[in-house]
Amino acid sequence: MTDTPPEVEARLNALFMQRSGSDRVRMACEMFDFARTLIIANIKANYPNISAAELRVKIFDRTYSDDFDADARARIIARLRD
Repeated sequence: MTDTPPEVEARLNALFMQRSGSDRVRMACEMFDFARTLIIANIKANYPNISAAELRVKIFDRTYSDDFDADARARIIARLRD
């Protein structure tokens, strides 16, 4: 879903494409890091006494759970809890 008008999205894409490849990678990494920071803050606010292992599980679940089938998710979560 997007509420951005197509002409605004096209202009934004044009601005991004004017940047160097390394700038675009840096920007993407910064956005990912910021999103991860928000996820961690939200999890800790909802689970103030969460263990480090369970925090890893919840971060994984919020970030990547749709990318794996149930069996793969279970294997990954078991490893995160080790």
